Amino acid sequence: MNAPPLRIGIAGLGTVGRGTLQVLLANAELLTLRAGRELRPVAVSARTRDKDRGVSIANLRWHDDPLALARDPEVDVVVELIGGADGIARGVCEQALAAGKHVVTANKALLAHHGAALARAAEKAGRTLAFEAAVAGGIPIVKALREGLAANRIHQLYGILNGTCNYILTQMHREGREFAAVLKEAQDLGYAEADPSFDVDGVDAGHKLAILAATAFGGEVDFAAVSLEGIRHVSLADVRFAEELGYRIKLLGIARRTEGGIEQRVHPCMVPVAAPIATVDGVYNAVVVEGDAVGTTVFEGRGAGEGPTASAVVADLIDIARGRGLPAFGVPAARLEKLARAPLAKRRGPCYVRLMVVDRPGIFAAVAASLRDHEISMESVLQRGRAPGEVVPVVMTLHEAAEAALQRALAEIARHDGIVEPPRMIRIETFA
Repeated sequence: MNAPPLRIGIAGLGTVGRGTLQVLLANAELLTLRAGRELRPVAVSARTRDKDRGVSIANLRWHDDPLALARDPEVDVVVELIGGADGIARGVCEQALAAGKHVVTANKALLAHHGAALARAAEKAGRTLAFEAAVAGGIPIVKALREGLAANRIHQLYGILNGTCNYILTQMHREGREFAAVLKEAQDLGYAEADPSFDVDGVDAGHKLAILAATAFGGEVDFAAVSLEGIRHVSLADVRFAEELGYRIKLLGIARRTEGGIEQRVHPCMVPVAAPIATVDGVYNAVVVEGDAVGTTVFEGRGAGEGPTASAVVADLIDIARGRGLPAFGVPAARLEKLARAPLAKRRGPCYVRLMVVDRPGIFAAVAASLRDHEISMESVLQRGRAPGEVVPVVMTLHEAAEAALQRALAEIARHDGIVEPPRMIRIETFA
C-alpha cells in the first residue's frame, strides 16, 4: 500500500464526532486494509478545546474556527458534524468543496434544504459529497439506493425514520402510558431533546424522507414537497383501538411514484400487525424499498447514536479513500429533475377516525350523513360503553376515499352539536 494517507478534518466533536474519531483510532489497522490507505485524522474543530471527550485530540491540529479547518491545506476530506441547515455547517461544506476537498456530512437538515446546490458544487470541484450518516444512522440505505439497487426503477419506499417517535409509540403500546409521560421519559433517557418539536412533529423524518426520495427517484431534494404530521395527537386510546382492530401505529415516511407525480409524506399510520415494519420497535429504524426488478427489500437497524452514525461516516471515508466517487444523489447533479409533486390531498386510501361524542340520539345519524354526502363509506364501527348524556368514544374505519373529501367530511363532522373535540384521523396503510 503506497497510497498516501487520507487526511481527515472533523468539524464538530459532539456525540457523532467523538464516535467517529474513536472508530478511526480504535480500528485504524483494519480500516487501512479496507480502504487501501491509512485514514488519518489530522485536524479538529469544536466549541471547547479542553473538554474531556474520552478520546485524545492532543496530536491533532486544533482550529477555533471550523471555516479555517475547511480551508486547511493539510486536510483532504472534511467531516461536517456541526448540524443545522444554514450558518456555520453550510459554510464549512461550501468552503471545503470550493477548496477542493471532499465532504462527508451527517447533516440531514442541511441536505434537505441545500442538497442539490451542494451536489452541484461537489461535481464542479470534482469531489465527493457523501452523507450515508444523514439518514437512518447505521443502516446503509443511501448506498443501497445509489448502488445496490441502481438497476431498479423504484416504485416506492417507506419507513420508520425517527427513533424518538418509534420509542414513544412502542412504550405507549407496551406499557399503556399516554404520550406526554413517555415523551418525558424519552427526554430523561436522552432520546429526545428538551425541545422535541423536530422529532415529534415529523420534521426530522421529513428531512430524511426528502433525501431518500431524491436518491431513489433521481430528483432534486424537495423538502417543501413533504407533507408533515407528527404524533402529538396520538392518544393511548388510539393505540388500544388500533390493537383491537389488528394494527400498530407507526410514524412513517412514505415516498411513492403516482400518476400525478412523487408523493412525499410523513404522518402516523396504522399498519397491519403482520407487516414486517409493525414489529420494528424502540429506537430502531427500518426502510422498505420496492423496485421493479428486485421486488421488496427491507433494511433495519439502529437509526441514531454514537456508534451507528460513526459507522456510516467512516464507511463514506473508506469509499473516498478507495476513489469510489459517485454522484451524491445517484445521477449527475445537472440531471437531477424537479420532480412533479403529488400533494397529500390526492391520496386515496382507508383510514381510522375517532370521535368523542355526547351519547344522545341522532348524533351518529348526523355523522353518517356527512360521510355519505362526501361519498365515504364506513367499514366498521366500535363504541365502548353507553352513558346517556356523557362523552364516549366512537371509532370508525373507513373504506378507501379521497383525502380531500375525507378532510371536508371531518371538518363538517367537527361542527355537529355533540362532537366535543376535533375528530382524530390516522391513515391506514396496508402496502399491498
